[in-house]
Amino acid sequence: MKTSAERLAALGCAGLVAVTVAGCGSVTDAVKGDSGGKSITMGTRGLTSVLDPAGAYDSGAWLLLSNTYQSLLTFPAAASNPAPDAAQSCEFTGGDATQYRCVLRPGQKFSNGHPLTAADVVYSIERTKKIKDPNGPAGLLDTIKSVEAKGDNEVVFQLSTADATLPAKLATPAGAIVDHQVFPADKLLDNEKIVGSGPYKFDSIETMTPEGGGAKVLAKAVLTPNDKYAGGAKLQNSKFTVRYFDKASDLKDALDKGDVDLTDNSLEPNTASQLLSDQQGGKTDLNVVEGSSSDASFIAFNTKDETTGNVAVRQAAAQLIDRKALARDVFARTVEPLYSMVPTGVTGHNTAFYDKYGDQDVSKAKAYLTAAKVPLPVKLTLTSGRSRTGNSEIDTLKKQLEAGGLFQVTAQVESDPGAYQKGRSEGKYQAYLVAWAADYPDPDNFIAPLVTGGSIFHTGWDDPRISQKLLLEGLKQADRGAAVATYNQVQSILVDNVPMIPLFQNKAFYAAKPYVTGVESTVDSTGVFRFWEIGRNNK
Repeated sequence: MKTSAERLAALGCAGLVAVTVAGCGSVTDAVKGDSGGKSITMGTRGLTSVLDPAGAYDSGAWLLLSNTYQSLLTFPAAASNPAPDAAQSCEFTGGDATQYRCVLRPGQKFSNGHPLTAADVVYSIERTKKIKDPNGPAGLLDTIKSVEAKGDNEVVFQLSTADATLPAKLATPAGAIVDHQVFPADKLLDNEKIVGSGPYKFDSIETMTPEGGGAKVLAKAVLTPNDKYAGGAKLQNSKFTVRYFDKASDLKDALDKGDVDLTDNSLEPNTASQLLSDQQGGKTDLNVVEGSSSDASFIAFNTKDETTGNVAVRQAAAQLIDRKALARDVFARTVEPLYSMVPTGVTGHNTAFYDKYGDQDVSKAKAYLTAAKVPLPVKLTLTSGRSRTGNSEIDTLKKQLEAGGLFQVTAQVESDPGAYQKGRSEGKYQAYLVAWAADYPDPDNFIAPLVTGGSIFHTGWDDPRISQKLLLEGLKQADRGAAVATYNQVQSILVDNVPMIPLFQNKAFYAAKPYVTGVESTVDSTGVFRFWEIGRNNK
């Protein structure tokens, strides 16, 4: 999905079989809290341009949408299961996860005072599917065959196939509820006219032209409390401003000068690592919070290629990767080694790749190649797009793969993102570096889009045991904890066939001025940055 960032125990009331607000606190709590005179400005490099949920599908937009719109469900802090938001309860009504029913909390309104009803929910879902913006999230709603309002407060979804991940999808901005009296049915709404029902409303928006030209993007968005909001969020600030930066160095300068009070996870890795070290050594008054992120990076293989189509070549490569050295020497420990397709912190994570391959071992790698009678050295081209570490990542991986003389690697960098994506889709590369920021924290979202016949990374690999059986079984299991065994079976097949090698998952580093409070409360693997948790200690 998105370009950056993205999210175990859920709060006691969160679950996918039936989510209800009972036991989670009053649903009538006003959006108040200790917010008087506490304005906050945050800096980010997550450039974005569209604030209509039907056309917004990047981390920069979802950062704002999660705070200005409501969905039926939302991800509570540190939760991997969604809980009610605009709904007071949601549940699958049958045993096959093909019908889903939500009851809305009554008396809700958009920031313009219009009532929020089941008709708005139906309109929002049907509108996103109808517009089907090429840069929007309509694909997440593909399993919804129909959605119907029953009165003002009940919505029933009929699915074309079992989809236990529907609650998680609805909890993202793909499920954002829009005002049917304001948003046109067949086109996107201009940013200046946006109306939502979340804890904040847009006060003003400024745009800029990115360095190097191109379409305008947001330069600044000013959010103020939505006094019509009736959900459970309690704002700890009186205004929240988001400023957008093209360069990591400009963001760091703004932080140093006090032009921003905090940054999201946008600082250059070595800068974030140095700030954390300075904080630990008492050399800075900045507060650097290290949190979870489910953003993950992989080596993907073109399995239709004569060389990388040989499973022994892929297994040998998996045996030669030294993730610990990569995390330590290239990324200054701002990432952590990943031995699973599903990152740490997401249900379904395991250590399948470590269990089979362990640490780098040249003799074991050679054994795979020798048994398959592969001529040595294996000539391999490894390709990457632009990296935040320059060429250090690909050069280090080249060196690791060439250990013992088993591979002869040509490393190449494609600096044009469009050309890199096109090259993958046309099968021009043998092995290539890719990254994935999931839409929602569920194991299916780290497997189905990546390693089936329709892989977004175009590996050309498919196993009917996964695509035609196990993933379908997984989507029938509304209790996602109970689905772990199914996804473990999937990973055991993947670890033997290696269409992709998991390398590392990012850590999240948020830097804030010493007077900023609440950052720790919103940094987690859900991918939702809760502006309302951030306050200012004026003492």
